[in-house]
Amino acid sequence: MKIVAICGAGIGTSEILRVNAVRALERLGIDAEVTATDAASVGVAAADAQVILTSAELVSAVGRTNADVVVIENYFDLDEITAKLELAVG
Repeated sequence: MKIVAICGAGIGTSEILRVNAVRALERLGIDAEVTATDAASVGVAAADAQVILTSAELVSAVGRTNADVVVIENYFDLDEITAKLELAVG
């Protein structure tokens, strides 16, 4: 399984989300490849992803995809990320 975390520019914020997504997946006992990218590169980075994690503001940047797009309100809230990933991949 491939999960991509995206942010608006650079990869700083998406890296925070990636790290917390890995922690959430560990809680759930789910093995997945989690990568971080910026919105401009999401088309290439998420071409074969099953899940895309992002903020509400960046959903439109994702474009057409077969992946589940999961909106995360607080990139630091491990409980929120865990619950939403469980719904998406559990």
